[in-house]
Amino acid sequence: MSEPRFIGDASVLPDHGFGPRSTTWWGVSGFMAIEGAGFALAFAAYFFLMAQERQWPASAPAPDLLWSSATLILLLVSELPNIWVKRAAEREDLRAVRHGLIVMSLIVLPIFATRALEFDRLNIGWDRNAYGSITWALLLMHTIHLITDWVDTLVLTALMHTHHGAEGRRFVDTSENALYWHFIVASWLLVYGVIYWLPRTHG
Repeated sequence: MSEPRFIGDASVLPDHGFGPRSTTWWGVSGFMAIEGAGFALAFAAYFFLMAQERQWPASAPAPDLLWSSATLILLLVSELPNIWVKRAAEREDLRAVRHGLIVMSLIVLPIFATRALEFDRLNIGWDRNAYGSITWALLLMHTIHLITDWVDTLVLTALMHTHHGAEGRRFVDTSENALYWHFIVASWLLVYGVIYWLPRTHG
């Protein structure tokens, strides 16, 4: 005979939740807010410096579009498996999450390759002038976010292939990691527009 459960018995409640029910979601959301503020300050510095110059870009041609656009396409494509693994995590489908995390771990590698080529095609050194410094700073900021999420994804992939993968909180971690990838893709849309297209439209 099973033991009776009483109203208000916390032991019957789930030990994890997704979205705003998760402390991880609040932590990731707060982190994205802080990092978003960092990007906003960098954009403000970029526009301030641009306003001080008669010509922008200063003493350099505009950065090449080829590899930056390739990065954009790869990031947008990466959202397909990212959305899939987020939904699988919220279904607590361990097999699908394992496969999805492997895909997300690998899909970043060509993005790193195009990003490396981007740095080589900025057409200016970071120490040449203020324009070069802020352009490199914006690209480097986004690259650090890419690396951070990739390392987090590798750790989650390893954990999901151990006995820890069956823990509910690991599915929550996977879901919130996918949320952070949304932030990386969205922030690149802004950085891409500022670095690569604004110099082409500024008179």
